[in-house]
Amino acid sequence: MIAGKFRSRSLQSLPGMDLRPTADRLRETVFNVLSAGMPDSLNDTVWIDLCAGTGAVGIEALSRGAAKVYFVEVFPPAAALINRNLNKLGLENGADYEILNEDVLLALHNLQASGVTADFIFLDPPYRMADIYEHSLRLLSASSLLGSKTIVIAEHHKKLDPGDGFRSLNRYRTLPQGDAALSFYRLLR
Repeated sequence: MIAGKFRSRSLQSLPGMDLRPTADRLRETVFNVLSAGMPDSLNDTVWIDLCAGTGAVGIEALSRGAAKVYFVEVFPPAAALINRNLNKLGLENGADYEILNEDVLLALHNLQASGVTADFIFLDPPYRMADIYEHSLRLLSASSLLGSKTIVIAEHHKKLDPGDGFRSLNRYRTLPQGDAALSFYRLLR
């Protein structure tokens, strides 16, 4: 279920365990942390939802006022699913969102080349693909996709540590919840 202006809308998923949508409670935690004490702090923000799966995190961001979300999903059936979920909500491709059916690292390079700067980047690869965390966070640490206040959030299994820091990108908070955990990163000033 989604909160915000699309409250109580359900999203479709795909069968099997390869597509693991971020749990409602964990997603709620992400947005509560990011908007703590400032309910309008997500308005007009730009998001990159990496390994987007069903698109739940990016759709929640749009529902809570984000101006644009870039959904990155390499698996073609999942990318098509994200598009169906967004169309069900009446959102417009290009204006509100873009779906990049690409590998995470290629998508990050392409977004950087396009001059995109994100306010929030959410990274949630399949837990068994642990190397995506390191490669993505390392690339982001030297990327113009990050502004001085950009926050990178990595959802991971609680037994996996994606790392404390990558160059000037450093973890400042970890929140375990059930079998998952959220690690929050930002640039050192």
